[in-house]
Amino acid sequence: MIPLEPDKFHHGYNRANGNENIFKNKENYRFFLQQYKKYIVPLADTFCYCLMPNHFHFLFRIKSEPELKKLVDFPNSPAVEKFLSKGFSNFFSSYTQAFNKQQNRRGSLFMKNFKRKCIEKEDYLYNLIPYIHNNPVAAKLCEKAEDWEFSSYNSIISEKPTLLQREEILEYFDGRSNFISFHKKPNNDNFSC
Repeated sequence: MIPLEPDKFHHGYNRANGNENIFKNKENYRFFLQQYKKYIVPLADTFCYCLMPNHFHFLFRIKSEPELKKLVDFPNSPAVEKFLSKGFSNFFSSYTQAFNKQQNRRGSLFMKNFKRKCIEKEDYLYNLIPYIHNNPVAAKLCEKAEDWEFSSYNSIISEKPTLLQREEILEYFDGRSNFISFHKKPNNDNFSC
């Protein structure tokens, strides 16, 4: 498993066990984001996300070690990774427990082991953002990225306050209009993670 490391970009994703959905209604999507804010925002800067009925994607950068040490003083680097992994574990567990109670179900909701890739190259990052936002389009759940309610696309192009790293994202794309037009390019369909 790829370790979560300070100052590194990660593409995090996972899906439901079997053919289940991890989101059954709008409140589930909202609660998942609320729990993400509670458990992950203190640990990582979020660049984009997309929540789909049976899976999710997040692009985040783990905060620097000095920022993390403000939360907990770590004796060494393995302790940092353990702390970060525990934060993600608590996030998924809190959502699963609430979802199971609401849906009157038992057991794990997500596939074992939260999947993640460390992103080293800027061009991969540049293509990953539209890939994440266009997931619902590829799944034929909507026609355009801006039509999907549970992604960060509309937050990035809006002027409303957000916890996303909007300015940095738009800087990668040389501005808002390039961000929008890049999401509409057909060659984004060929990108895979």
